Amino acid sequence: MILFEDVSVARGGRGVLEHFSLSLDVGETVALVGASGAGKTTALRLVNRMLEPDAGSVRVDGRDTREWDPIALRRRCGYVLQEIALFPHMTVAENIGLVPRLDGRPLDDGRIAELLDLVGLDSSGFGGRQPLELSGGQRQRVGVARALAADPPVLLMDEPFGALDPVTRSELHDEVRRIQSRVRKTILLVTHDIGEAFALADRVGVLAEGRLVACDAPAALARSSEPQVQRLLRTTSRPDRST
Repeated sequence: MILFEDVSVARGGRGVLEHFSLSLDVGETVALVGASGAGKTTALRLVNRMLEPDAGSVRVDGRDTREWDPIALRRRCGYVLQEIALFPHMTVAENIGLVPRLDGRPLDDGRIAELLDLVGLDSSGFGGRQPLELSGGQRQRVGVARALAADPPVLLMDEPFGALDPVTRSELHDEVRRIQSRVRKTILLVTHDIGEAFALADRVGVLAEGRLVACDAPAALARSSEPQVQRLLRTTSRPDRST
């Protein structure tokens, strides 16, 4: 579904990504971890053509992103941010239905209710609320529902839970795993927290100074002798995905 082929991106004379290659299968969740400036968000933004590579190519659903109409491409890529940026003058239901409405396919009340239920919110009580009436965790759940509203095949998540307290983050990890088991989207997740990556991803890619130094399943990555991987492993606990 997503293919990076020998991608390089430079900014200000510095290589932000260098010879980056990675493929994501349909329905797979891959997390990118690394220090600030490692190139994680740059890789994410290449997928929906917010950035274009200086060398190499990025393909989504078999097509080079430069061949896609940017708006059409972005509507096939749900986007969940750390600062979820719900529109304060819109209700929860209006926020969720925004992208389909812009695309000429407004959602009916039943679909809004289905999406609220999917993210663990009471469909009878939340659709008419304003974003300021919600907790941080509830707003983030609405953000996930909004990203899924147009039924995109790809979901991009950029530090989606970084601003939340540990208990709420853990609850949302459980919700994302449950949602993914039902909808099977191709998810590219960016996070500083390797524990979060281990909790959510089928494979974890470690970036250092713009290069992919390792990419493997969490259990295999935990046994890696790569120095950059070991440094990340020492910075955070790794939750048990079975719980």
